[in-house]
Amino acid sequence: MSQRDLKEAFVSNLTGTSLQEVALGSFLTPVCLINRGLILTLYQQAGGTLPLPLVSSLLLDFCVLVLPLVLSCTVLSDVLHHVILSLAFVSACALCYIGRVSSRPKNAGFLQSHVQCDQVPFVTVFRVFVNVKTAISILAVDFSVFPRRYAKTETYGTGVMDFGVGAYVFANALVCPEARGKNVSGSKVNHIKKQLLSVWPLVFLGVGRLVSLKMSGYQEHVTEYGVHWNFFFTLAIVRVVASAILAVLPANKSWLIALLISGVYQLTLETSGLKAFIIHNDNRGKDLLHANKEGIFSVVGYVAVYMAGVQVGLYIMQPRSNVRQWLKTLLNLFLGSFVLYAALNACQTLLEPVSRRLANLPFCLWSVAQSLFFMSCLGIADMILLFSKQSSGCHFVPSSWNLSKKQSDKKTSEVERRCLVQAVSRNQLLFFLLANVMTGLTNSLVDTLSCSSQFSVCVLLSYMFANCFVIYVLHLCGITVKFW
Repeated sequence: MSQRDLKEAFVSNLTGTSLQEVALGSFLTPVCLINRGLILTLYQQAGGTLPLPLVSSLLLDFCVLVLPLVLSCTVLSDVLHHVILSLAFVSACALCYIGRVSSRPKNAGFLQSHVQCDQVPFVTVFRVFVNVKTAISILAVDFSVFPRRYAKTETYGTGVMDFGVGAYVFANALVCPEARGKNVSGSKVNHIKKQLLSVWPLVFLGVGRLVSLKMSGYQEHVTEYGVHWNFFFTLAIVRVVASAILAVLPANKSWLIALLISGVYQLTLETSGLKAFIIHNDNRGKDLLHANKEGIFSVVGYVAVYMAGVQVGLYIMQPRSNVRQWLKTLLNLFLGSFVLYAALNACQTLLEPVSRRLANLPFCLWSVAQSLFFMSCLGIADMILLFSKQSSGCHFVPSSWNLSKKQSDKKTSEVERRCLVQAVSRNQLLFFLLANVMTGLTNSLVDTLSCSSQFSVCVLLSYMFANCFVIYVLHLCGITVKFW
């Protein structure tokens, strides 16, 4: 077999991991965020000056936020639960120490404390780390150190990377104009035209990826999206279709629209020959529909996930002023996740397992349920950091809530400016594009299949640091790269 055939076989015919292991991974990022905040708090209590120097700030964020994610999906993947428990123990000890040495009076009114933020921090962090985990996975999957159970499944199953594509669509929906309550201005036809024009960068990137793959002879897993299709095309079409739907129907009924779309699609899969056509029909040379059947038909499921994300975004973006209200919101997100997981269990028992390839009803339920769970965990982490701020008097923890507008001063802004999370948030599409380009470049330079575990980790860390460094420098220069 050629090297290309070997690499294609390496990512083919996989069955994924358990729902529990994917859910377990949701705890790692929140714990890392808490530790980053507590490190800064302890540093200030020890007499240090914040914000940290530019280089130190980048290195701290990379080592505390990115390094554990790389290690957890490579050499530490089999002891992930021990990693999370160890980091949580460190967080608990640090919190106890901060509480003991703090000279500030203990405030019993934490639940009534007012919070101030221009954005919802855990939503920003959710979107950023969906991007970061995606960037890690798209290269790591080509190395043998990356567990095969984490990779995308062939037809049925729940791999970590399967969740990644659903979460990416969900994350985009959370902050779309409709989710932020922006009304359609002008005629609905003009609005749809505007959305068609706004997705041209995604179409351009999709065409660029297609041409580069065909010209370079890079390995392709055709049962993922098809012969010519890729995820950029899916993102573009989902955005246009969802905008067209929301131009006609009210955004606050998005949950009902999502349920109808996914339900009718599942019914069609069960009662027609569509499922067999997508899975078993290999006559790819017949026409474009046969060649790209996975990518074309899975759009329906992704539209449903997007509509669910719009509904969640509308709920989260409602104005809230104190800690108690936000805790109630996080509780509701947890409950929503629990209900959807219960529905998923019923669907997998009565219908069929999760299938990213089909983007069936179980896949839609899982994508939304796991996204809500991950986002809820991030929200709880933010609450812990907020409590730490109040207890210690250290208000210079980036990407988290502030207790009052008085804290949104020049120094706090400078801390945010030096934050890697804010840097990625500023140029998320560019970060995703850069990761794709760097993945192709790395694969052309390194024989990923024969690398040792240690060398693989070094390559992955170098690759992620290069991506983060470029985005960080652009952020420091105040550059937002937009293609439209």
